[in-house]
Amino acid sequence: MSKACRGHSMAGLPRNMKSRFPQKQERQPTRSADNPEQRLDMKYLITAITGIIALISQSLATEIDSDNRRVSLAYINDVHAQLDPHPELFWSGRKEDYVRNAGGLSRIATVFKELRKQRPGEMLFLDGGDTIQGSGPAAWTEGKVVVDPMNSLGLDIAIPGNWAVTYGADAWKQRAGEFNYKMIAANMSDDAGKQLFDPYVIKEINGVRLGIIGFTEPDIPVRQPPFMSDGLKFQESEVLQPLVDELRNREKVDVVVVVSHIGLPRAVGLAESLKGVDIILSADTHERTYEPLVRGDTWIVEAGAFASFVGLLDITVSPENKIIDRSWRLIELRPELFPEDPEVKQIVETALAPHRERMNQVIGHTSVWLARYQVLNTSIDNVVADAIRQSTGADIALSNGYRFAPPTAPGAITEADLWTWLPINLELKTGMASGEQMRKYWENELQNVFSRNPDELFGGWLPRISGLTVEFNRNAEPDKRLRNLIVDDKPIDPEKMYSLAAGHRPGAPEDNVHRVAGCRLIRKSEITTHDAVRNHLKTNSPISSEGDPNVRCIDCPGIIRSQYLQEIGEKAP
Repeated sequence: MSKACRGHSMAGLPRNMKSRFPQKQERQPTRSADNPEQRLDMKYLITAITGIIALISQSLATEIDSDNRRVSLAYINDVHAQLDPHPELFWSGRKEDYVRNAGGLSRIATVFKELRKQRPGEMLFLDGGDTIQGSGPAAWTEGKVVVDPMNSLGLDIAIPGNWAVTYGADAWKQRAGEFNYKMIAANMSDDAGKQLFDPYVIKEINGVRLGIIGFTEPDIPVRQPPFMSDGLKFQESEVLQPLVDELRNREKVDVVVVVSHIGLPRAVGLAESLKGVDIILSADTHERTYEPLVRGDTWIVEAGAFASFVGLLDITVSPENKIIDRSWRLIELRPELFPEDPEVKQIVETALAPHRERMNQVIGHTSVWLARYQVLNTSIDNVVADAIRQSTGADIALSNGYRFAPPTAPGAITEADLWTWLPINLELKTGMASGEQMRKYWENELQNVFSRNPDELFGGWLPRISGLTVEFNRNAEPDKRLRNLIVDDKPIDPEKMYSLAAGHRPGAPEDNVHRVAGCRLIRKSEITTHDAVRNHLKTNSPISSEGDPNVRCIDCPGIIRSQYLQEIGEKAP
């Protein structure tokens, strides 16, 4: 039978294997904010990494009969240009574990190289998109800074993400041509209808014939400012079933894999509607699936984000070309377990060196951890929304519910942090809207995030706010979720006009502030979101509080880190 290997501690190793790995010793560091260096003897590190990878490999493998064949997929997604090791937050239930120096392409390379050594001829390496956007250097170079470091990993296949078009269609085509691995997408074409990339690729690995289909976000022209995707067209999921049938019936593949960048809920929807798909490698929602989601014969997995994780999937195929076993592991790239690969570390440093001075400019300080891993409220976005409100004097400030950005550790806040929080610098915009307009806006936003229909989910997480308190019931019917909107400790007045401020999204209707439609007295400012944050930090550093939770779910149990996993009871360990 297929079974999932669920990880707990020790970078996802099963509990029954912990005794086989060296336990905490005097020279092994403690993971804490008070020990940022976390230095280990290099010889010990090399021994540790070899042992860890060996145990991971053993834990994933079942007894392979001599006639059976195994293929392993190593998967990353949503790197968001996080090339360097960086602060990260790992969690288990309510327990949070902040780490100052996790992830990075150099740690991905360590895992990839060890897997190649241990499993020659059995590996396939894939990326699920959203690679060239998400940092200052990426924005300053239209994604060019990412190319050499990503090429150093030895990937085989990748797909575009929804942010691939951030710098325009022409820049994306140029970047895609610079990568040394195969880009596939079944639903991205030019204005004339010509496919930009092959819809699928067939790989024979260890005698197993795999068909891998790429499928990116069809709503890119709506989710991203429309000008970004000028000259491109995107098709819906109807393109997929004919391709699956073609791979099964004409190409006679043994395994069908769909690499999708539409988010975990919609990937599950695909699994429920498509016939003949064995694996869906999901991306976009940055979900950490420590266990696979299973729908019929299809497994759905997603591997976190920000180069902080590697997903590893084993598939065993019988002599009759049938899948007889599958195992999945989500590996946390913790610094005390995975050293940086020196070769890739140098490639990353060479790419970032021209930008270090700008990246390291200090713009403020924080005495608390700032993070962005909650659907309702985040400490990073409390800073951003407060900054927008302070800069404009508006009653209410709104900011996007972005998912990208790893945490910021206590200490200096730099330009690199700012560009990671807000990789697109928007001009601020103000306008007037009634309480009733705000009610309609919030009902619509709640439906975008919490709809029970995966096809109706849209965008990121809930908008971030300052000057307003929102209380709602997640499980109420659409248009009936809101319970309270509170301004200045009073319920919002449906007839009263309130001043709003937000970043202006290029291409949005002129009377929109954020997505509040029909606003009056619109004014655009020369002040940008970046200016607002810099100015706010000048007068409010150090940030000493994570901020009050101003979006409150009445019927939600505790912290919500996922639009999907908590609702269906399939959680991280």
